[in-house]
Amino acid sequence: MGLFVFLPLVLPLTAWPIARLAEQHLHPRTATRVLAGVGALLALCSTLCLALIMVVGTAQLPGNPLPDSWSDPEVREAVPYDEVAGRLAIPALAAVAVAAVRTLWRHHRVRRRAERALEGLPPSSVAVLPDEAPYAYALPGGRGSSGGRVVVSAGMLARLDSRERRALFAHERAHLAAGHHRHLLAARLAARANPFLRPLHTAVAYCAERWADEEAAGAIGSRRVMARAVGKAAMASRGRPFDVPAGFATGPVPRRVAALLGPVPPARTWPPAFTAAGVALWTAAAGTAVSALSSANSAVALFLVLKAATPL
Repeated sequence: MGLFVFLPLVLPLTAWPIARLAEQHLHPRTATRVLAGVGALLALCSTLCLALIMVVGTAQLPGNPLPDSWSDPEVREAVPYDEVAGRLAIPALAAVAVAAVRTLWRHHRVRRRAERALEGLPPSSVAVLPDEAPYAYALPGGRGSSGGRVVVSAGMLARLDSRERRALFAHERAHLAAGHHRHLLAARLAARANPFLRPLHTAVAYCAERWADEEAAGAIGSRRVMARAVGKAAMASRGRPFDVPAGFATGPVPRRVAALLGPVPPARTWPPAFTAAGVALWTAAAGTAVSALSSANSAVALFLVLKAATPL
């Protein structure tokens, strides 16, 4: 295994340039899918890396339930600096597990709170709450249900004209149709698993909003109206009643408005290699492949070492 066992831990350092290039040069739809997928896979690889190192570190501790042979020198040679790395991996992996559980629990709690706010309202694709505070968000459907609901306050509707309201509803429906809450949750879990992946989480949140902006602009037939609706909603918004996966006036609004006032982003899924967008995609693909191969190689190698060291 050698030093390659540590590679999945440091490869996420490439997240920052990948995120920047993807945000600037890829279509938001492509950027959201690529960054969320890359982040999830890199996070799985780094977590597997920690688990492999922890096996060696745990086997050295007295009173552990693992076979004594797993702490033999042949096993410890599989991981460089095993004494330090193995002991550090134990609290690191525990921190990853705690962060993941907290993230999932918060996600569930937010969903439940949002659903309770709609109790008593007639079932429909749009829920208007009699609240003067301006906000709007997309609430995905629960397990076993399809679609979801667009939730908007009366205060938000009062601040927009008819065309801007159409833009708002089209934006939130785009979030629901594309399942952006899944991309956002995957990116959030990845950032909790490895802090180096936080730039990808931020980029996915921005690109998901841009994706919904572009879909809504196409649906209403005016990018300028879409930009005006986003700007007015952001200026009027005093915040949402609670955290939600995808809100209308969220993210870096000035960048979203500037992008809507600019040209339509190219719709090609895979741009030419000798462009900034192509470099972003190929870098992400290469880094993810190297991390995955390194993790798989380390897992297989350690499995074979432990199998050879385990008495029959």
